Amino acid sequence: MALPDSLKKAIVNMPVKEKDKLLLRLIQKEPILVERLHYELIEEESTLVERREELSTKIKRMAAYKQDTPGWLMMDLRSLSGDITHHVKITKDKIAALEQNLLMMVHFMQNHQDMLRTYSSRSDTCALYLAKKANTILNAFNKLDEDYRFDYLSDINEMLRLLHSLCSKTYARQLDIPEGLEG
Repeated sequence: MALPDSLKKAIVNMPVKEKDKLLLRLIQKEPILVERLHYELIEEESTLVERREELSTKIKRMAAYKQDTPGWLMMDLRSLSGDITHHVKITKDKIAALEQNLLMMVHFMQNHQDMLRTYSSRSDTCALYLAKKANTILNAFNKLDEDYRFDYLSDINEMLRLLHSLCSKTYARQLDIPEGLEG
């Protein structure tokens, strides 16, 4: 809801002590904002590397689990995608969105090739999810400056190779996802 200009002016003109009380009450109602402020003001952004490593470890650990069905696999992928989004909301670390999603896709597809090799009605939703996630990663990759793309090119090509060799290949073709990129 947009604030009317008159209310904005009235808030700006409030006594500082009263504004601080209101601000603290409002912040408490937004856990993401509390975590973000803690990261920026208390941690002073010094824990970014640790947070990235913790997320990478979690992705690798979950990718190593042996799942029974593509449905369970997709639940893990969605859960980790939420963790990555949460990390980006807290840290404003946009490059981590690309890195961690790419890491997740490559590890999950490598570790579960046997389950994802053939298309079936059970793997359909997971196949579509993989293709859409790969498309999102490619879009983020294409927005990078040319100098930074080289760092991710081999992982991108591995993701694309796996995407086009597993049950997701039909959806990858429908979304016009290339089979590989050149440096």
